[in-house]
Amino acid sequence: MNSKNLTMLAIALLMFPQIAQTLYSPALVDIGLAFAIGSQEAAQILSVYFLAFAFGVVVWGRMCDRIGRRPSMLAGLALYTGASILALNARTFDALLMAQALAAFGAAVGSVVTQTLLRDRFKGAELAQVFSVMGIALAASPAIGLFTGASLVQAFGYRGVLGCLFLLSSALWLWCLLTLPETRPQPVKTPPLFETLWRMLRDRDIWYSTLLVALFNIALFSYYSLGPFMFQRLGLSAQLFGYSGVILALGSGLGAWLNKRLLQRGVSGSQLIQVAAALTLVGASGVLLLEESAVFVLAMLLVVLAFGMAIPNILGSALVNYGDRLGTAGALFGLLYYLLIGGGLMLAAWGQALGETLMLCGAVALLLASTDRKSTG
Repeated sequence: MNSKNLTMLAIALLMFPQIAQTLYSPALVDIGLAFAIGSQEAAQILSVYFLAFAFGVVVWGRMCDRIGRRPSMLAGLALYTGASILALNARTFDALLMAQALAAFGAAVGSVVTQTLLRDRFKGAELAQVFSVMGIALAASPAIGLFTGASLVQAFGYRGVLGCLFLLSSALWLWCLLTLPETRPQPVKTPPLFETLWRMLRDRDIWYSTLLVALFNIALFSYYSLGPFMFQRLGLSAQLFGYSGVILALGSGLGAWLNKRLLQRGVSGSQLIQVAAALTLVGASGVLLLEESAVFVLAMLLVVLAFGMAIPNILGSALVNYGDRLGTAGALFGLLYYLLIGGGLMLAAWGQALGETLMLCGAVALLLASTDRKSTG
């Protein structure tokens, strides 16, 4: 498989988990109506997704070292496809939640295994160029997910979203079966899992990065979790909520572009994280003041712009002390922050207060980003 074709497949695989997350968002109101549950319970779907995704990252990260990249990818996508069938046949909300958790566990393969096989195939400047392309694609993923999800819900209800995810995962599985190569180097040395975990749990820099990644993600995904119900309260359609994803994707892309330009001009990554935290707080204030009007989406633009600025800098420096075990450390790092994201989104769903959630995330992120650190890894 040549590099261009591998890159195209990798883009599709990396976009898949984000599209799967955001496709569900416009369906939350319809799910609430179909199963006669409140907005708090329906919004738990996204938090369950992140919690199950966290454990999937660790399992598939280890499996791709033990059995190979290709069989791990095929197994994860097959699991997701099977979970989609279970979700389509769910007759209770609890059954739907269980199917969603199983699907999220399978979807994690698209993140951790794809990144691993890219690091196998590309090195140095070529790898950086590939990841820059991935970043642009990932910025577009929420817009694709929200817009497509809203259209499907309007035409077919929440089952239209589930059917789309079944077809998408089936197509990716077939694509991988026919073209995905095995890139695992031989021989493979797998670092001890619990030794690495213990080292990371004692590393203050890891906790700094973990908390920041979680805070910026909670700020972003709380909109996808709570936004559908805010639009419903304002008398706006799910279709309009889908369109809002296009606006927010532009903000995320602008944040990524600004980040690149400012880094080229000599602004440090830590300074950009501070700016992003401040922008999140300003955007949160706007959402809090304007949440009785659809104009609050414009204030949300600052939050997603900050996300696009901050996340590349946090992730880029998070594992500098773990160069001898990047796969294992990356899987465990993902576990830590996805657990925090899932827990944070559960609290956000319980509170049903987007403005207050964003304010808390922005304030804590700014406090952390303004704190001097000394590496202890």
